[in-house]
Amino acid sequence: MSKPALLSLQQTLRKSFHNLENNQKIWTTVLSECSPLMESLGNLAEQLRALSNVQISNTPLRNFPDLEERLRFKLLQATDTVLGKLNDKMSALQSVRDAISNQVSAVFQLYEQNTDSLDLLTVTERSATNPSTADMLEWLQDAERYYRQQFLRRKTLLQTLRADDLSLLESTPKRWKSLESPGAEERITDTLCKVSFFMESQ
Repeated sequence: MSKPALLSLQQTLRKSFHNLENNQKIWTTVLSECSPLMESLGNLAEQLRALSNVQISNTPLRNFPDLEERLRFKLLQATDTVLGKLNDKMSALQSVRDAISNQVSAVFQLYEQNTDSLDLLTVTERSATNPSTADMLEWLQDAERYYRQQFLRRKTLLQTLRADDLSLLESTPKRWKSLESPGAEERITDTLCKVSFFMESQ
């Protein structure tokens, strides 16, 4: 077993878990910023539906020229604005996904470069404060997969949305919420707890 190879891998693992911890916070913040935007989208769709269902010509508002067209234009414009903000949020989520993927990829590349000098006993050995290298590699891989899949599902949902498809827009807040995976998020938090001593040790 090569001690320098093990130390180098452990240092990269530490860096990866710090990266994961920071990016988990960013991810959570960005998702919490998406929630009110999703609600706005649903509300705008309801307003557009109500406007379609009302005959303005049969109300006292008929005296205002082009009122229905103006209201529709304003609501569609507001919908486009919200969709634009959601696309900006998706860019932030993509940055998180990319940062985690790149870091995990770097760890596995380093591990593969040193497999000849890292025996099975070394990578499976654990202590009271440090999980095994094999466990940590697996946890990083699980986290990377989770963020990659979450990003893809959310991006796919947003790509299906159109300002003129009211049924789709009205169901978006519920569909977005259905993508939440508190169990997986909790597992990542648990992982960070399991490696907390390892992250602080040098």
